[in-house]
Amino acid sequence: MSDRSVLPFLATATVTATAVAVLTGCTSTKPSASGGTELELVNSGKLTTCTHLPYEPFQVRKGNAIVGFDVDLVDLVAKKLELTQEIVDTPFEGIQSGEDLNARKCDLAAAGMTITPVRAKNLDFSAAYFDATQALVAKKGSSFTSLASLKGKKLGVQQGTTGETYAQKNAPGVTTVQFEDLALLLTAVKTGQVDAAVNDNGVLFEYVRKNPDTQVTAEFDTGEQYGIGVRTGNDALRKEIDAAISKAKSDGSYDRIYKKWFPAAPKN
Repeated sequence: MSDRSVLPFLATATVTATAVAVLTGCTSTKPSASGGTELELVNSGKLTTCTHLPYEPFQVRKGNAIVGFDVDLVDLVAKKLELTQEIVDTPFEGIQSGEDLNARKCDLAAAGMTITPVRAKNLDFSAAYFDATQALVAKKGSSFTSLASLKGKKLGVQQGTTGETYAQKNAPGVTTVQFEDLALLLTAVKTGQVDAAVNDNGVLFEYVRKNPDTQVTAEFDTGEQYGIGVRTGNDALRKEIDAAISKAKSDGSYDRIYKKWFPAAPKN
């Protein structure tokens, strides 16, 4: 892959009709979901999202607001359910392990998160909504254009990510240095703390666009897909998410959001 235009929309879902009826309860509202199943929420009147900041352009803080591609996509789900999205910033490990969902910290997790068999054992995913692959970022003019070229060097990885897993499996002789979030990882590249870093190509291309002293030097075809996570067995919410994403594809909302956060429209 050579540019961000190769990150297409992939979701396929059955559109369902929703009738929202707010009921009183101790800690949640229960809008009636498709098929008559009640949709339980951790906070009354809100659709609470767990994410891990920053992960631009999927989610990032701008002033007092958290914005991004994933934020806009979940807003469509919230609108469909006549709710307001509320975002909780939490470490990624608790998101991808399903712990935050099980602890009722949030209703769903939208964090540029790749669907993997391991994660699917701990939480349920929506239909895939975005394609991604791993990429390598280094300083401008760097000779590090492959993992093999980094032998004996330091490679930055983000904790708990598929990029970290990929580096561990495919970079023998390379010292991996773990960082808690994307911002710390990319700062380490700029300051020379590490020689290069690996992460998803969507966020890396956005970073180098704003930081011309860095460049994406390689991409690795890992065939990843992003999904929105819900607590295992929470089929009512998962179906609502799938329906909202499917509708967004059919009515042009997805293309509009994509163009807002990426330079090219998705290929269908």
